Amino acid sequence: MRVVRAIVEAGGFSAAARQLGVSQAFISQAIHGLEKRLGVKLLHRSTRGHRLTAEGEYYVTEAARITDSVDQFESDFLSLRAQVSGSLRITIPVAFGYDQILPRLPQFMEQHPDIEITVNLNDEVANLIENGFDVAIRMGVMENSTLIRRKLCDLRRLVVAAPSYIAKYGLPDTPTDLSGHNCLMWFGRREHLNRWPFIVDGEQRIIQIAGNFKSTDGLALSNHCLAGCGIMRMAEHLALPYIRQGKLVRLLRSHEFVDQTAIQAVYLPERHPLPRIRAFVDYMVESFKIPPWLSYKL
Repeated sequence: MRVVRAIVEAGGFSAAARQLGVSQAFISQAIHGLEKRLGVKLLHRSTRGHRLTAEGEYYVTEAARITDSVDQFESDFLSLRAQVSGSLRITIPVAFGYDQILPRLPQFMEQHPDIEITVNLNDEVANLIENGFDVAIRMGVMENSTLIRRKLCDLRRLVVAAPSYIAKYGLPDTPTDLSGHNCLMWFGRREHLNRWPFIVDGEQRIIQIAGNFKSTDGLALSNHCLAGCGIMRMAEHLALPYIRQGKLVRLLRSHEFVDQTAIQAVYLPERHPLPRIRAFVDYMVESFKIPPWLSYKL
């Protein structure tokens, strides 16, 4: 359609070839193939030039209408794609989501009122393609993955207990003393977090903890810790504010092991991420440039 239109508008095969940036032979082959497929003659060609047949005049009129429509659609589509709008589906770990991500969403949505956000709070690692998510916020060391990842911040875990627990059961002096204490445990895919790392005599030592309460939910474990039910190795975004308020006590500080753990935003490896995905990830990276929990002075 574009070839036929170019021949008419440019005034000939050579001019059409220059306009479209192709060879004259390509123009001739395109017209020959089109006429053969349609079974009609569109152009009468002679040494003096060309003349449209009646069928050719109808074809050019419709071709102009259709190609104009396609051009307008593509222009509108590219304009829409450049806008920060549309549906954004996010999956976030429960505790970090409630404590850190959800409070930041109102400001993001105020900045981008045309975005519709769906949030899934779940400690399970979701498959972005199978579950239809655009972005995942993930904690810990990621396995090899084709997903694009943007680091938001580092995250430590601190061993803590409520004052009421300490008053009843006392303080552990060394990591090995934890064998005589009730520790709050993860269940399911995060059971590896029940192996607590410490520094003892300058070397890393792993302590397998035990206790009478397990959960797949970090908030459930945190609430039990605050209630004095046991000792927990808690993410610092939760622990530090409670320590400052006197609701938790930091234990075994001289033996703390610094995890190589990070909070990351991950998304599918599109060549050009959708503006709504890019805007959300950029916003989160900026929000956690200085993690808010580190403003607490202990």
